[in-house]
Amino acid sequence: MSYAHLSIIERSKLEILHQQGKSARAIARDLGRHHATISRE
Repeated sequence: MSYAHLSIIERSKLEILHQQGKSARAIARDLGRHHATISRE
């Protein structure tokens, strides 16, 4: 299984969305990534 790496910009967006209380699945939709990728971060 290969892992998708997030860019620095994506990580910044992830952090902001997480602080806003968004779920991993909602963040994944916003970033266009699989929810498992977000969950691993």
